[in-house]
Amino acid sequence: MSNQKNQPSRINYTEIAKSTKFQILMKQKNGFVLPMTIFFFIFYFLLPILTSYVPSINQPAIGAVTWAWIFGFAQFIMTWVLCMLYSSKAKKLDAMVEEIKQDIGKGVEM
Repeated sequence: MSNQKNQPSRINYTEIAKSTKFQILMKQKNGFVLPMTIFFFIFYFLLPILTSYVPSINQPAIGAVTWAWIFGFAQFIMTWVLCMLYSSKAKKLDAMVEEIKQDIGKGVEM
């Protein structure tokens, strides 16, 4: 009996990484993740910077609620929106990953 059926197939990860589909996947992923991460950090660290250097952010906006509180609440909204955007994008990226995995299983040239 041959032991080939019991041995896991070897996957050529270098070939996958060089493939057009994988390159497109990584470009789309990085094109989304990098700008969103930069935006998140800027928006997140802007609150302590503004409260330190811009006195008007501590002025009342609505009744006793200051602009700093509104900005802080906006950070929660921004986080939820980014999570929803990422979930939507991740579904598309996951579909691309599955397509690449199926191509590997079929022995399609990458």
